[in-house]
Amino acid sequence: MAVIQTTAEDRRLADLMQAAQSGDASAYAQLLEEIAPRIRRIVRAHWRFLGAEDVEDIVQDVLLSLHAVRDTYDPQRPFMPWLLAITRNRLADGARRYTRRESQEVHLEDWTVTFARNDANSTKETYGDLDALRHAIQALPAGQRTAIEMLKLREMSLKEAAAACGMSIGSLKVATHRAMTALRKMLGNEQ
Repeated sequence: MAVIQTTAEDRRLADLMQAAQSGDASAYAQLLEEIAPRIRRIVRAHWRFLGAEDVEDIVQDVLLSLHAVRDTYDPQRPFMPWLLAITRNRLADGARRYTRRESQEVHLEDWTVTFARNDANSTKETYGDLDALRHAIQALPAGQRTAIEMLKLREMSLKEAAAACGMSIGSLKVATHRAMTALRKMLGNEQ
């Protein structure tokens, strides 16, 4: 078995880890404070393209992993190679996570194509004349008017509206559909 030479700095970190394993919370806090910047530098050097928040996510993953497996550290062995093995594993996990996330994203070069107008991608129908809309709603049959008022104006759920007006959910859906069709005709927005 080869003997690994350790530096004074590595020995000091190993001593801090050994004290932390024995329950010394201040030694553990000091250890984490000292190794976090090192881990951050390693992650940045490995993945230069990551933003600060992604780097911090990986650093936190490494620190959480260190915390979870801290009892497996052998104080007779060098500390930094053990920490670097954890870091390397978390970097591999981060690469897999990053690849999955990137494969799901759609990158756009020209944002104006999608968002050229303020009302782009809006699913709500709008009517210019609110008075005309109020009069059109008042002209609807009672069941349709109730359905529109509860579902569209008060934004109640189907279940809530059905319970409040005593209609079945199916009847409420039909009344709403018929009311919307009638309103489009009355307001000249037939499609």
